[in-house]
Amino acid sequence: MKTLTDYLGQYAEYHRDRRNIASHFIGIPMIVLAVAVLLSRPGLELGGLWLSPAALVALAAAWFYLRLDLRFGVVMAVLLAFCLWGGAVLAVQGTALWLGAGVGLFVVGWVIQFIGHYYEGRKPAFVDDLMGLVVGPLFVVAELAFLLGLRDEVRREVEERAGPTCIRERKAAI
Repeated sequence: MKTLTDYLGQYAEYHRDRRNIASHFIGIPMIVLAVAVLLSRPGLELGGLWLSPAALVALAAAWFYLRLDLRFGVVMAVLLAFCLWGGAVLAVQGTALWLGAGVGLFVVGWVIQFIGHYYEGRKPAFVDDLMGLVVGPLFVVAELAFLLGLRDEVRREVEERAGPTCIRERKAAI
């Protein structure tokens, strides 16, 4: 299995422009919440918990994150739990509200992502490796930690592989 810095470093190679990274702080949480919303139906309440396909996906993702790194994994598990809660709240609403919220978040989140990649001048990481879809949310959490001065040893390893972040002119359209 690849290490945390392997995954983050590979993902970071596609994300060095600060504007692109900033777009991910908005777009990726919207997409993750949208997936939780859309996968929260069908579901059933059991012992106060909403069991749905979203719960299974979140559990698998949390397990992946926890195996990579305990500290980031705990943060990711908590964030996924909030998304599951939001998904469950919307799943019991009317179909128009549930579907509108899920699809709306998903589409707007991806539009924001592609605007960021326009500035990057590079295609999204998942185009070359589907694991980018799973690593993206972790990348956002890691970048936030780096901005807060946390996990500097991880930041150094990621930058050693991918280079420092910068603001560059758009190289080419996606």
